[in-house]
Amino acid sequence: MEMIYNSPNYVVVEFAQLDGASSAGGGFEIVDKQSRREVYIAGESAEQFRTQVRELIATEPSMEDVDEFLSQFDAYMHHPLTLH
Repeated sequence: MEMIYNSPNYVVVEFAQLDGASSAGGGFEIVDKQSRREVYIAGESAEQFRTQVRELIATEPSMEDVDEFLSQFDAYMHHPLTLH
């Protein structure tokens, strides 16, 4: 698990694939700090996300640009954030 992005609005954590796991590439948890909701993406969706992030980083985006990119996932954030 590695935090790859953290702003006042969002945090993104990457989960590496476990050895011997059948799914490819691990996944990502995207948390909207303001709404206190999160979404976990894996599989093909995670690979598409990884590709889009690499393309975004190549443009040297501002924090606002990255937050705007992440906001496209807000509609999928149905899970309330809980602390254990």
